[in-house]
Parts: sequence; C-alpha cells; structure tokens
Amino acid sequence: MARAQGARAQMALAFETTYGTPPASGFTRMPFASTTLGAEQPLLSSELLGYGRDPLAPIKDAVTADGDVVVPIDAAGFGFWLKAAFGEPATTGTGPWTHEFRSGAWALPSLAIETGMPEVPRYAMYSGCVLDQFSWQVQRSGLLTATARLVAQGEAVGTATAAFGDPALPPAELELKRFGHFNGAITRNGTALGNVVSAEITYANNLDRIETIRADGRIDGADPSIAALTGSIEVRFADSTLVTQAINGDPSALEFGYALPSGESFAFTVHAVYLPRPRIEITGPQGIQAKFDWQAARDSVLGRMCTATLVNDVESY
Repeated sequence: MARAQGARAQMALAFETTYGTPPASGFTRMPFASTTLGAEQPLLSSELLGYGRDPLAPIKDAVTADGDVVVPIDAAGFGFWLKAAFGEPATTGTGPWTHEFRSGAWALPSLAIETGMPEVPRYAMYSGCVLDQFSWQVQRSGLLTATARLVAQGEAVGTATAAFGDPALPPAELELKRFGHFNGAITRNGTALGNVVSAEITYANNLDRIETIRADGRIDGADPSIAALTGSIEVRFADSTLVTQAINGDPSALEFGYALPSGESFAFTVHAVYLPRPRIEITGPQGIQAKFDWQAARDSVLGRMCTATLVNDVESY
C-alpha cells in the first residue's frame, strides 16, 4: 500500500471568476515548502443529563477551512500571491514586464488551490481562498520564503485531480528563479540603511469572515477590512538616525529590495513608516543592538500605504 510523502505532493492554483467556484482550466503549478491549508470540523460534547455517567454521542460543529502556505519569494510565481494580497497589478513594459501592486484595493480576488497526494490518491480542492496575511523575514543567510495565510470557503476531497488530470490542458509551470537574502538590500528614503541585523515584514488584510447560516456549513465570503502593515527592524547601534526619527515622530520610506543578475527584481516599498522609541539596553560586553517594532500608515501624497513592484518575463497575472 502506498504511503503519502511530502516529497511527492503537488500544488496548483487559479484565480476564480466567481467566488467559491473553481475554474475548469487555467491552473498554474506552484512551488511551495509546506502547507497547513485544510478544513476541520470539531465535535461538541453532549451536555445532556439523565442517561448515566457515560456521555451521549457528540455532534458536529461548524466547518473551518484555512491555513498557511510557505512559498519561495521568486521572480515569477510570487506574483500570484501578490495579486491575491493586493488585487490586479498595473503592468507596463514589453518584456521584461513591470508589475506594480498597490495597497488599498476594496475588493480582492479569490483563488482555487488544489493540493495533491498522488500515491494515496487524495486531491483536495480549496475554493474561495482569499489571502488574509503574508509575511517574511530579512536576514543575512538562509532560504528566503514567505508565509501566506489563507481563508477558504470550503474543501472538496476526491481521488481524481481537477488541476493536473487533463493531459491536453496541463497546469502551466513557470521557470523558478528564486531570490535569496544575498540579493537583498534595505533603503531608507532612497539611501542604503546600514547596520541592519534582521527585519520582519507582515502585511494583513484583516479579513472579515461572513459566517451566515447555510445548509453546507460554508462561509459566504471573506471581506477585507482596514489593512495593517507592521514589522520589526533590528540594528547594531552605530548612530542615532532611527532613534531621532522615533523621537520626532516623523515617517520615512523603507524599501526591501531583491535583484537577480539576470535582470529580475522585487521591491517592496513601505511609503510611511513610523518608529517607536526603543529601549537601548547594555546587556554585556558584546555589541549593542536596538529593535524597532514599526508600523506603516497611508502616505498622504501617494494615497497608499505600500507598493510591491515585480519585474520579470511574465506578461500578465
């Protein structure tokens, strides 16, 4: 009997035209490191009395479908997750193309995502997936990945695949060109920011689940509310630039950028970053570090909080 292994798992996704309805074709094979995307339905213990010490049978509670997907930050496939987070990009160029994703959209697209374990076989189609949050860390070494948190409408499990099954219409497969921490740089107001030890970025759509009463137990949707963009930046204490900004309460623009020698690039620009005043601690003879847990807000000039710019050879998303 075959046993499921993560090494053979596969994932494909496509954007839905109608929320909760997976398309018949147009799927793209996606690279991923791990996923917790799934549906669960807890049991409610019986509270009834009068039948002895042994409890009566439990009943089923509501179904919840959500989870995280850990994906590489690459030049092509990451654009699908950016579109899920921000909506349709503004695309310019004739190859390479520049895709500009802007925060602040009132409506977000939904995804149909299929995960497959072909040796069982088990294929799970998650419809109505809306991106709630994505985050990643900036550091000196290691693999560069992002975590996308999704809220789905429901799960349909079967033994046949919908995304990989038609030989005439196989899912598209993009060339994988990964960015690495070595390709990264951080700038503040257009100038390189030095002495940075690590940083973390978290963008959240703060989805509001529409939990109406339905016969199938699914939600009616997931609507974005006030977005949030937060993070942290840890620096070796060598000057008072960031501390002075924190004391004065002035915003600054931070850009986290990655570029490949072949020309592909990804830049995530936070237009108005506000820093808290940190505690500067002396913990021993080693170097002194300061950590700033920053928050972003809408820039009054540009009219948005952040912009993600992806330059690659993909014509459209």
